[in-house]
Amino acid sequence: MEYSPPPLFKQGPSALARLIFFVLVALALLISDARFRTLEIVRGVLGAGLYPLQRAALVPRDFFMGAADLAVTSATLRGENEKLRTRNLQLSQQANQAAQLDAENAHLRNLLQLSQRMTTQSIPAEIQYDTRDPFTQKVVIGRGSQQGIRDGSPVVNEDGVIGQVTRVFPMQSEVTLLTDKDQAVPVQIVRTGLRSVIYGTPKGDALDLRFVPISADVLAGDELVTSGLDGIYPPGLPVAKVVRVDKQADTAFARVICQPVAPVRGARDLLVLHYENNVPPRPADEPDPAAAAKEAKKKNAKTQDKGKPGEKDAKSAPTAAASAPAAAAAKPAAPAAASSARPAGKVSTEKKPAAEKSAKPQAAQGANQGAKQ
Repeated sequence: MEYSPPPLFKQGPSALARLIFFVLVALALLISDARFRTLEIVRGVLGAGLYPLQRAALVPRDFFMGAADLAVTSATLRGENEKLRTRNLQLSQQANQAAQLDAENAHLRNLLQLSQRMTTQSIPAEIQYDTRDPFTQKVVIGRGSQQGIRDGSPVVNEDGVIGQVTRVFPMQSEVTLLTDKDQAVPVQIVRTGLRSVIYGTPKGDALDLRFVPISADVLAGDELVTSGLDGIYPPGLPVAKVVRVDKQADTAFARVICQPVAPVRGARDLLVLHYENNVPPRPADEPDPAAAAKEAKKKNAKTQDKGKPGEKDAKSAPTAAASAPAAAAAKPAAPAAASSARPAGKVSTEKKPAAEKSAKPQAAQGANQGAKQ
């Protein structure tokens, strides 16, 4: 009777053979999927079939995370609501004061018969992305010349100045931020009225108020607003706040470090202003007195050079006229024709003795040499 193991305990290929087979199958599937994307459909079907199971397994986690987010969100919303109420109250007070100041300003202007110089329009815009150059502080907004954006327009938000439009495209515009090293804004200190120019820094994290004398009254905490003297920025826009003032004895100007009031890098929604300063054009520059005197001297010298030939002729004419009467007095019996030709003859007679005198010594010298020979 032959012995054979029951079907349940039958052994197939060896374990090593099965390992090698499955390793080869796995490698073949990996290579085919990486090269030819053969398992994309299978992967999609498996993912769609297992998605309900995944969602069911994640329900407890989502429940606890949602409860925690709800608690945190409620607390955050309460805090933000309190801040917004406080901010709204402050803005309402400032609006009331601004309305009162506008009415007073209009009354004074009418009293003094002054015209309104400032007309400002605004266009809302949104930042799309930063520029590719990491060494510049520039962003691109989703408004361009088709929407009325113009080159050089100031860009602000609810807190203050953000930057200035430097390049305009049909559907987009490039804005140079306030902290860029090449950006300059004329400003004025609110407390003292001192005017200067504020620049960005190479690092882009602060502002530098330049051309401030050491004797100027500048303190930490002073607010800076646009002066409006350049005709680009409207006057009174908040720009920065003084952080530190360094005064050194070996320099004529103090170093004033400022911080922007508006979140330059954190702003998302902006306003592009169209500021028109209705000021009469600047009068033409007067000529320099020294330059005018030099030009007058040059013109006089040219006229004198042109008049010199005539003066020579005029001077030679009186001498000829004076020589003619002298010749006429020396020979009164000569005919009129001879008297008219007498000046030339006189010149020839004057030259003749000189020639004879020069010829006589030469002849005497020649005779003496012949005698010696």
